Amino acid sequence: MFQVRIHGRGGQGVVTAAEMLSVAAFLEGKYAQAFPSFGSERMGAPVMAFCRISDKEIRLREPIMEPNAVIVQDSTVIDSADAFRGVVEKGFILVNSTNDIICNLKNVTLKCIGATEIALEHIGRPIPNAVLLGSFAGLTGILKLESVIEAIKTKFSGAIAEKNIHAARVAYDKTLGEA
Repeated sequence: MFQVRIHGRGGQGVVTAAEMLSVAAFLEGKYAQAFPSFGSERMGAPVMAFCRISDKEIRLREPIMEPNAVIVQDSTVIDSADAFRGVVEKGFILVNSTNDIICNLKNVTLKCIGATEIALEHIGRPIPNAVLLGSFAGLTGILKLESVIEAIKTKFSGAIAEKNIHAARVAYDKTLGEA
């Protein structure tokens, strides 16, 4: 089972990212589960969401404490949310940042990508979730970019879908180009 924990702030599409990730997995014939973890927080408050992907039925329902991958949609929550906590050996950390991030974990792959900047340029809004999913596909190889694109189409339509798809492709290509 491949487990993903997503950190960000309310209004950035953290929950939507987990949902689209699970849809992409489902489209590849895998079992998937996505769920959020937040209380009555308001927009801008730290939010966490989870996604599990497996070839077998998923019976677990608890939060993910030892993720194979962490996606950080807002780098300002890294310390306060202890975002890198529990990442497994040979895991992945994907951070929305144009700056280098310090990670003291050994045997993990850390990638920083300016997802907000890509979103602003191609979508016109600072919502980095689809961008990060494109990068996630390139970084981990767990899901195909085509599946991520189809998942984006299930959540968005028209011009918004096309802009998100284009931004996801840009991030995917950028991730593979820098790998």
